[in-house]
Amino acid sequence: MTKPSDQVHTERPQIRRINGYLNRLHPVVDSAGDIVSYVAKPFMVELRIRDVMQILVGATLLAIPSAFTEEVWVLGEELPPANVAAIATISIFLIGLFTYFNTYKGYLGSYRVEFVKRVLATYVLSLIVVGVFLTLFQKAPWGVDTALAIRRVVLVGLPAAMSATVADMLK
Repeated sequence: MTKPSDQVHTERPQIRRINGYLNRLHPVVDSAGDIVSYVAKPFMVELRIRDVMQILVGATLLAIPSAFTEEVWVLGEELPPANVAAIATISIFLIGLFTYFNTYKGYLGSYRVEFVKRVLATYVLSLIVVGVFLTLFQKAPWGVDTALAIRRVVLVGLPAAMSATVADMLK
């Protein structure tokens, strides 16, 4: 038999909107196991402008140093389209995996649309950041060789998207 102080309250946290933001309300229990209060923790499943800004800054963190490397420029010239597609797929998969386990685990059913929006927004915004920098560095020849520009953007987009994903999880 367990003592009251050994009891663990296993109620699933409630989700409530407080001041316009979703929060998880975790119960605080006393030694008898009775709920005496709740602790509110932000539940960041909705994509907001703050998240978009974090994604843009996070993507920039690794887009700039990666876009400066000649190895990426050369690799972009040599890599077959199937490999580029595989890199894009892996990028989206990794963003989804990290996002799921850090935010949506146990709640995906209720927030599936928000999950897909966050994953796609992270990847697309990262590609835009990379595209802008490669264009500024004159390494994305959009008008002359669009396929080469896309290959380079996708290559640099992988590390940029990973840093954007991590930055987006900082709350």
